[in-house]
Amino acid sequence: MRISSRRGTIAFFVVLGVCLVAVTIGLNISWIVLNLRAVGLMVVGIILFAIVIAGLVLNTIFLVREVRRNEQHDSFINAVTHELKTPIASLRLYLETLQARTVEDAQRRDFYRIMLADTERLQATVEQVLRAGEAGHKKDEGHRVPLDLAALAGECVDLARTRHHLAPEALRWQTNGAAPIVVADAGQLRAAVSNVLDNAIKYSAGNVQVEVEVTGDEGRAAVRVRDRGIGIPSGDLHRIFKRFYRVHDRAVAQVKGTGLGLFIVRSIARRHGGRAYAQSEGEGRGATIVIELPRTG
Repeated sequence: MRISSRRGTIAFFVVLGVCLVAVTIGLNISWIVLNLRAVGLMVVGIILFAIVIAGLVLNTIFLVREVRRNEQHDSFINAVTHELKTPIASLRLYLETLQARTVEDAQRRDFYRIMLADTERLQATVEQVLRAGEAGHKKDEGHRVPLDLAALAGECVDLARTRHHLAPEALRWQTNGAAPIVVADAGQLRAAVSNVLDNAIKYSAGNVQVEVEVTGDEGRAAVRVRDRGIGIPSGDLHRIFKRFYRVHDRAVAQVKGTGLGLFIVRSIARRHGGRAYAQSEGEGRGATIVIELPRTG
């Protein structure tokens, strides 16, 4: 309901801007016709017309951007609230159960396992929000050392496989050629690769078949994460790296997230002199996210 209201607001401002521009053009043409022989007045009218038109266009663009930004902020707050509220409610339920009645050892261990998973989910959400804040500080380069990119990617794959309880064949990785060496902050780069892996798993729509490839050529090293999930519309390939942005698609909307993961990935890649980009053949045909960094060895 709120999204349709926001879209109606955007449409209103666009229509209002177009109407005002049309009225201004009509008035300006009338001015020119009436003062056709007065060259000075005609020039002044044209200049004023250009200023008014520019002001109207800029004002409309600003208003539309503000409405969209507020919509993204609301979506982010709703997503973070959900990501925090769900595990907290689960933890409360299991703790109340343990407090209210006697539980068998096997069931108690199962409760502990679930509660530990909930705390890890809470911690991951908080860390992601904190990393998004740190991503805005471009001067924070961290502690950079030479790193084996293939080994780091392998660690992230093993961690993602354990965290999401995946079979070995669901998440595979390989290296082509000699292991590339990059100079980077290990924590930041690990966070970037882990975010891409988490995204690939989340958007696989239950059929997790993720392939991770580490490559290196002259001067460049790359980590490619390819999934066979719901895909990305061509118009959103560049937008998905913006802060808070989420694709406006029914299949994507069902996947919970904060809209910060790929923004963090792009920020870390740029901070290390590289880039991050997405490739997809369209909806339902999977996607590939690439992290590309300068290679030093």
